[in-house]
Amino acid sequence: MMDFSDYRQDYTLGSLHEQDLPAVPAELFRTWFEAILQTGKEDPTAMVLATATAAGRPSCRMVLLKAFEDDTFVFYTNYESRKATELGENPFASLLFYWPAFERQLRIEGQVAMLEAKASDSYFRQRPPESRLSALVSPQSREIPSRQWLETRLEALRQQADPETVARPPHWGGYRLFPHRYEFWQGRPDRLHDRIVYERSDAGWNRFRLAP
Repeated sequence: MMDFSDYRQDYTLGSLHEQDLPAVPAELFRTWFEAILQTGKEDPTAMVLATATAAGRPSCRMVLLKAFEDDTFVFYTNYESRKATELGENPFASLLFYWPAFERQLRIEGQVAMLEAKASDSYFRQRPPESRLSALVSPQSREIPSRQWLETRLEALRQQADPETVARPPHWGGYRLFPHRYEFWQGRPDRLHDRIVYERSDAGWNRFRLAP
């Protein structure tokens, strides 16, 4: 057995006070994101994406945030992957950012829709050439016989296609999450953490505090 009951870590690096918070969550997200970006200590774009099947069975994985625009979060994947299948069954998802350098986490919930094909094409052209080839050869989330099988497929494609000009395959593209709820979490001493929620309503954003 691995017992971690004696492991302790206190949180002392920050706090959240209502009088200092913006009226809309996008502003606070940008502030937090830019702060962690400037440290250079970790990848601030790394986020957990949680999805669920139509029957409510959840799964989660790390993905990368590729754009934050018009208060939406954009990421890319294989449209035949497990995450895409679950989003097809249940278009609601949750994101989680964890930035230990500032003892912060951010949870975002919302509805997800496929990104416009033009936007997916544009991003695909920006990817490194080898990454474009990988998107073509990998049957993401499906069982494969071996690593060698995958590398053989990649080498065969290298012989057939120019990585610089290969087009985006139809099974690969982006998603956009439209948030309806943000929860900003700031670690505080003695486990009395700060939790501030922004929830979207017809009138705009409602803000309130949760008990830790």
